[in-house]
Amino acid sequence: MKKNVYAIALAFLGLGSFSAQAQDQRMAKTDPALITPGRTCATMEVLEAQMAADPSLAQRMAKVEQQTAEVLSSPATANRIGAVVTIPVVVHVLYNTTAQNVSDAMITAQLDVLNKDFSKTNTDAGLVPTMFAGLAANTNVQFVLAKRTPTGAATTGIVRKQTKVSSWSTNDAVKSSKRGGDDAWDATKYLNLWVCNLGQGLLGYAQFPGGSPATDGVVVLYSSLPGGTAKPYDKGRTATHEVGHWLNLRHIWGDASCGNDLVSDTPTQQTANYGCPAFPHVTCNNQGDMSMNYMDYTDDACMYMFSTGQASRMNALFASGGARAGLVTSQGGVAPRMTATAAEVAMYPNPASNVLNLSLPATKAGKGWTVTVYDLRGHEMKQATYNGQGQVQVAQLPKGLYQMTVSDGQQTLRQRFEKQ
Repeated sequence: MKKNVYAIALAFLGLGSFSAQAQDQRMAKTDPALITPGRTCATMEVLEAQMAADPSLAQRMAKVEQQTAEVLSSPATANRIGAVVTIPVVVHVLYNTTAQNVSDAMITAQLDVLNKDFSKTNTDAGLVPTMFAGLAANTNVQFVLAKRTPTGAATTGIVRKQTKVSSWSTNDAVKSSKRGGDDAWDATKYLNLWVCNLGQGLLGYAQFPGGSPATDGVVVLYSSLPGGTAKPYDKGRTATHEVGHWLNLRHIWGDASCGNDLVSDTPTQQTANYGCPAFPHVTCNNQGDMSMNYMDYTDDACMYMFSTGQASRMNALFASGGARAGLVTSQGGVAPRMTATAAEVAMYPNPASNVLNLSLPATKAGKGWTVTVYDLRGHEMKQATYNGQGQVQVAQLPKGLYQMTVSDGQQTLRQRFEKQ
């Protein structure tokens, strides 16, 4: 019975033809002469192994697909246009050498790439061919480094751990402290991003919604971060591709010859594209492959769009009952309130309409106070400006509750206020 359920779920999920491809990939790893130069993502191979080990995974993923179909069939939610979902990210850096211990600046740059790619503000978005320009989408998904741990403590969102492991595989050991890696944070509240040295020529892999919470997240090669050495995969698009999988997107060719990626507005194409193919590359009777899609296998410099259908599929996860709905209310991106030894900040009026006046405690730091305003998901509100003389302009803020951080470099004070 379990075997039958597994087979049915494989067919439902479009994985029935993947076994042969996975076998080819494994053969390539043992015989370098069989390796096709280009991007290597192990997400589907990992999924096949997980489903073979846990037959109930197929049923859970089938439920995710059922919920997605229900959301997308509703006119009110099919083309979601609403508040941005800001996902707290914890970056687990596992390093064996100094080079693998990527800098904070590289991690910040990676978050910047993710935010631009998922909001269609990437500088190369204008390169999308005219045929697909109307389909290129802002996904309404953004990312911020975690500011609090699952236990409520303050954090930078970066966990660094030196390890004796020189190279990691797809067996998820990197996600386990007992195996030399680092345990996942609560996957319902955070995106876990493991940065490490992957072997076998791999750039990364991800776990689809429905998998085990202990292994939920994305793994990327450390040198694929912006400024890394994995040319031509050094612009951070490996993370964009893998986070797409984590948000339930399939490879655009459906992992089969002229396969199905479960998205209606991406043209059916024969197989993966590599390098920087000239447009149009016509396959499967289409008018040109969408090779510039983040879910193809092209070079980082030649992928620069998600489609509207892909954006809708991702956003279905955040609807009520969705597999990633917990991220919508996560407080992981909001810094915890700290108990200050200095006097609290006095502010008035609160609620405020135009100007929020501050009475700040004395500071011994030479730079004075800096003031930053965040929404309750931890997104910085640059519409609010501080004049350095005790007044914060809030007129451009939407109505609602906000958190204000006041820092002199030695102490940090936090207060909430309401814009009316």
